[in-house]
Amino acid sequence: MNKLVLVDGNSVAYRAFFALPLLNNEKGVYTNAVYGFTTMILKILEDEKPSHMLVAFDAGKTTFRHKTFKEYKGKREKTPPELAEQLPLMRDLLKAFNISHYEVENFEADDIIGTLAKQASEKDWNVKIYSGDKDLLQLVSENVHVSLTRKGITNVDTYDIKAIDEKYGITPDQIIDMKGLMGDSSDNIPGVPGVGEKTALKLLKQYETVEGVYESLGDVSGKKLKEKLEANEEQAIMSKKLATIEINAPVDVSFDDTVVGEPHQDELISLFKELEFSSLLDRFGGSEVQSEEMDDLEVTIVKDVKEDMFISPSAVVVEVLDENYHQADIIGIAVANENGRFYVPTDVAAGSDIFKAWAADANEKKYIFNAKRAVVALGWQDIMLDGVSFDVQIASYLIDPASGSHELSDISKRKNSISVQHDEAVYGKGKKRQVPTEEELSQHLGRKAAAVFDLKQSLEQELNDNEQYSLFSDLEMPLSVILGRMEMNGVSVDVNELKEMGDNLAEKLDAMEKEIHELAGTEFNINSPKQLGEILFEKLQLPVVKKTKTGYSTSADVLEKLADQHEIIGRILHYRQLGKLNSTYIEGLLKVVHNKTGKIHTIFNQAITQTGRLSSTEPNLQNIPIRLEEGRKIRHAFVPERKDAVIFAADYSQIELRVLAHISQDENLKKAFSENMDVHTKTASDVFHVKADEVTGNMRRTAKAVNFGIVYGISDYGLSQNLNITRKEAKTFIERYFNSFPGVKEYMDQIVETAREKGFVTTMLNRRRYLPEITSRNFNQRSFAERTAMNTPIQGTAADIIKKAMVDMAEEMDKEKMESRLLLQVHDELIFEVVEDELEKMKELVPKVMENAVQLDVPLTVDYSYGDTWYDAK
Repeated sequence: MNKLVLVDGNSVAYRAFFALPLLNNEKGVYTNAVYGFTTMILKILEDEKPSHMLVAFDAGKTTFRHKTFKEYKGKREKTPPELAEQLPLMRDLLKAFNISHYEVENFEADDIIGTLAKQASEKDWNVKIYSGDKDLLQLVSENVHVSLTRKGITNVDTYDIKAIDEKYGITPDQIIDMKGLMGDSSDNIPGVPGVGEKTALKLLKQYETVEGVYESLGDVSGKKLKEKLEANEEQAIMSKKLATIEINAPVDVSFDDTVVGEPHQDELISLFKELEFSSLLDRFGGSEVQSEEMDDLEVTIVKDVKEDMFISPSAVVVEVLDENYHQADIIGIAVANENGRFYVPTDVAAGSDIFKAWAADANEKKYIFNAKRAVVALGWQDIMLDGVSFDVQIASYLIDPASGSHELSDISKRKNSISVQHDEAVYGKGKKRQVPTEEELSQHLGRKAAAVFDLKQSLEQELNDNEQYSLFSDLEMPLSVILGRMEMNGVSVDVNELKEMGDNLAEKLDAMEKEIHELAGTEFNINSPKQLGEILFEKLQLPVVKKTKTGYSTSADVLEKLADQHEIIGRILHYRQLGKLNSTYIEGLLKVVHNKTGKIHTIFNQAITQTGRLSSTEPNLQNIPIRLEEGRKIRHAFVPERKDAVIFAADYSQIELRVLAHISQDENLKKAFSENMDVHTKTASDVFHVKADEVTGNMRRTAKAVNFGIVYGISDYGLSQNLNITRKEAKTFIERYFNSFPGVKEYMDQIVETAREKGFVTTMLNRRRYLPEITSRNFNQRSFAERTAMNTPIQGTAADIIKKAMVDMAEEMDKEKMESRLLLQVHDELIFEVVEDELEKMKELVPKVMENAVQLDVPLTVDYSYGDTWYDAK
């Protein structure tokens, strides 16, 4: 038998959006609603196995019902832009799933569903409707069932005729009469004021319909109720009409159009990659790397090193299998130049004075892919690599910052260079990862070296054409050397201190566990969501906020909503925070202490973020938590290597807002910084229309959220979520901000126009961000591009400034032959190990260099502090 599933697209989209926290991919596109929507579609396909399926959407704000009552749905808040941006993506996903979607001008999704449900029912098909809207219960019949979404995304309650009778004691047809009497605040259907669900059901059990109630009005008991009904007869009849789903809407869809076809696998994988849905990618096989057939290149396997193999210029590949090249072996080296392509086994290179002398010669030009990795990997083998004049990865990153990958195989494909297989196709992945035969390895590395050699000229030309060569050669290339040096130096840690912190945390966790068990009145596994859910919602009878497939949700957002219900909640949240500190940071840091040096050697990623910011991995030292005192204390373990040194931390004060003042040329904002005012107090004073000395702590906090929100192109919805206020209040704050700082508003408008004209925006140092979506007819893509156009010049310039400060500091410290050294970069902050004899000099030098890295129309301000540990330096 045929089975038709009809889905209320807008309802499911809303449910998904509000059920999941705001998520976005690396490009900044919001994805939480799309993810929830996709999981719902997948669950429907698995559970229902429909032969036919259609997702109905509302076509617009105005429908035929507005002619009856112009205030219909009038009290609904405007769709948050973060959700509106995702609706076109949902349609793209449905197309990739090969599932029909449909909308009709002047009608709602309900009317499309009602019309198709009636037509299918007349054919004796089974029909299943998915929605969060109880109005659709009126469509239930012998072979039409309705599944209503509950809390979460995929949890549903399914209704047939019997279930409606059990819940309400009425028939499906009477659902519209119930709505006629009690109204519906979500749709702004007025009903009869003062009549709720209980009264409406009582009346319908006696008189069956709204019309029946009014025909027998004299028999209705209760003087006040009778008066209410009498005064609102027209409104009740109209409300019933508004609540009635149209089952003869002009739906131009045949059932052949709704046949569920095979998904378009490639389109789905492409979308999941773009949206960064890695779990769904694995499910659809999108993470598999295909091997390509390629003709062999001529590659010489070197057993005896000759001088003519290594000439200037040459492309060099230093291959390390492990992502963490601080702990890994080099599996082979390849060189390509005018004399050919050469594969050099690691032991041959390490044993050759000719190779080592050539590698260390600064005058011998070398082109490399990811020079930092090569320099550091060779450094661990006591082989010095100098003379790197071109890094293909960094060049690609500057030219195509929006590209999802800057791996050599992908760059060579994009630039039509020599084909290179993806590493996973050659080495495998995970536990299957292994070094291939020497013949296969030499061919792969020889190809890589040949591609690097071939790509250099075209990439260099593109950098010049984009006026980015200075950014490449004067900033990013010298920075890669500095980062390599920082990584090799590493950061000293007091392992005993870390272990002691771990022991203390373990003791605290034990004590907290006992306290939680006492509050619960029984012992249970706090880390088991199932057991915790049973304790909270069954034993302690706390209100259920959300359910999952496996039981009660005990996620952080759920527990935070219950914080004032029982003191056990605060203890559990704190217990979890301390548990994460112990496992992720204490134990995590101990695992990555290098076995040779006893230090931690992080990896700075220079070619990942589109804003130009550096990131840190293996481990991430930019992300050590500082909100909890126990988290801040982890910095106690980071100490100087030398006994006669201190940790010195210097950070830019409000750098992004200062960049905004410079770029926007807003006089009010410039004045605030030039006169050294507290910019958040200044903003609060302007936005709340009070004097500076009347600004309260809450006003300043609000102003701070607005200030930083503006930099990130925040919407009224986003600000309302941050401040826990209504969207209307948030909208007012943003409007007042722009009234106070008109230059900022003018900048925002102008930069969007510039992006439309040029197709990209730039930072002060000419870093580009391409925005082809800025002219898209797709609302989602266009809105994202507009936000990005506004914030990239600000965030990107701030990133460039701190990079420039690192290069300038390294130059000054080298020139002065200082023994102090740069250890870390953490967002807007530089961390140094400073020898005590050089402390006074560094107090003067660091702020001077950092504050003069670039010239702005407002002063750059740097604050510094120092101490025996990283903790003491803050």
